[in-house]
Amino acid sequence: MKTRKIGNSLEVSAIGLGCMGMSFAYDPIPDRKEMIKLLHSAYELGETFFDTAEVYGPYTNEELIGEAVASFRKDITIATKFGFRIADGKQSDTDSRPEHIREVVEASLKRLRTDYIDLLYQHRVDPNVPIEEVAGTVKELIQEGKVKYFGLSEAGVDTIRRAHAIQPVTAVQSEYSLWWRQPEKELIPTLEELGIGLVPFSPLGRGYLTGSLNVGSSFGRGDFRSTLPRFTPEALKANQAIVDLLQKIADEKEATPAQIALAWLLAQKPWIVPIPGTTKLHRLKENMQAANIYLTPEEIAHINRTSGNIVITGDRYPQELKRATGL
Repeated sequence: MKTRKIGNSLEVSAIGLGCMGMSFAYDPIPDRKEMIKLLHSAYELGETFFDTAEVYGPYTNEELIGEAVASFRKDITIATKFGFRIADGKQSDTDSRPEHIREVVEASLKRLRTDYIDLLYQHRVDPNVPIEEVAGTVKELIQEGKVKYFGLSEAGVDTIRRAHAIQPVTAVQSEYSLWWRQPEKELIPTLEELGIGLVPFSPLGRGYLTGSLNVGSSFGRGDFRSTLPRFTPEALKANQAIVDLLQKIADEKEATPAQIALAWLLAQKPWIVPIPGTTKLHRLKENMQAANIYLTPEEIAHINRTSGNIVITGDRYPQELKRATGL
């Protein structure tokens, strides 16, 4: 697996692994032993960048990662996140008070079976806590050796600049893919200016860009996608044009739509590291092989031009979730 540097100093595999779906958000929840085997396979195939968070479960995802990677912990990069209050086993309001950050880090260290966190993200910006206090707290944790690098997730450019002035931000995590290109307007130019890496989550549109979903696809009540406007039958049908574009390029390259979607992301900037999630070994291999696909400038221009003319139907999140989390 090829490697990339994010934030000028943190070197990871060119494609990371989003681990959320291994124990959270998508029905059915896979067998724990099978996911440990999958994580071992990922490492053996060259994967070195694993993404988790305390709210995935809550807690169970970090516990899964901690158990699975124990034998090769020092050879990999683990990213986890703080920023929410958890009440009655469910994610609640944002909470980035300094004392809460420290509580979360101590608990995450135990669940991850480690004495340091490689990359610690603020999961969502807390409107009640100045970002300077957040960055200052993480700076102290770095000085104490409990954290190595600081990251932000879904943060605006002003917040990023203010945080970066207190403690250098290594990576910003944001949704970015061919059906969500908003980061290109302000976020990516700002990150390039500041020398911060971008870690796109949902780089395959929560499975949509793989071409495996269509107007007849259904989602269980426990599947996060059942609540999202982009996964209604009407939206799935209306957005098919973006999948058709990927399929056409994939056929020409003897690849898959998922691989083209990931290769397109990798071609945008050398400091972009997507973290597609999967619970299946064949999908893991498929995603990782995308790092070896070369898109010519002409192919990239064609994808950009054509996708830019496609109007994507459906919001990323329902209105109530936007209000609750600021997404």
